[in-house]
Order: sequence, then C-alpha cells, then structure tokens
Amino acid sequence: MSKPEEKLRHVRLELARDHEFPDGSSRHGYEFVAPLDDEGRLDLEAYKKLKDRARVRRFWGNDPVEVGHILHKRGGTWAFHYDIHGDADHDEAGFRFDTHKFAPGEYVSLKEQDGTQRTFRVVKVGPLD
Repeated sequence: MSKPEEKLRHVRLELARDHEFPDGSSRHGYEFVAPLDDEGRLDLEAYKKLKDRARVRRFWGNDPVEVGHILHKRGGTWAFHYDIHGDADHDEAGFRFDTHKFAPGEYVSLKEQDGTQRTFRVVKVGPLD
C-alpha cells in the first residue's frame, strides 16, 4: 500500500470551448495538487492526511493569479477556496468532482465565483515536479 503523499498529483485544467472562447483557452484554467487514487479520482482518505498540501492556482488571462486550497465540504462537494477572498461565497465548486476521473483528455466542470459553470479539459496529470 502506498503512502498518502505518494498519491499527490499535479493536475492542469484548461478552459474547454464555450460561447466566450470558441476554441477554448490555454490561458484560462487551473493547476492544482491533490491526492488521486489509482483510477485518477480524488482520494478522500489521503486528502484528510494531506489537506494542507492540496493547493490550487487559478490563472485567467491577464487577471492576477489566485492561489488557494482545495476543500472537501459537507455533502461531499469539492471546492477551490482562495486565500485572497477568505469567505465561502467565493469558493468554486467542482461538479461531481467526487466521481470524476482526472486523466488527460477528460472534461470536468466548475461553478466559478460569479456563478458561471464552465467546462475544463484535463491536459496534464503527473507527479509533483
């Protein structure tokens, strides 16, 4: 059995195409570090031991980069929480992150700070650099 820290992975999500970005965008997205199980799903038990290392970085075109934490909330929702905002109203909730597989080519959705739900393509999953 592997140690919890061996499950930490670096994941990069880039904006999939939508009405605002018809070709998608590699300049809009997220990079995060979180424990994943052998199938590429978020590992709650490992997260409980490593939540201080579960971090996120939001990059959005020319906007300032936002850095924060990954949270597991009541009801099983996973969310990105940014240090700069400090309150839960600005958290970005992952849509079914508890069941999604994080693997290159897969798609995931997030409800962003402004309430807009956007789809992102998983472009990278790998060990910590």
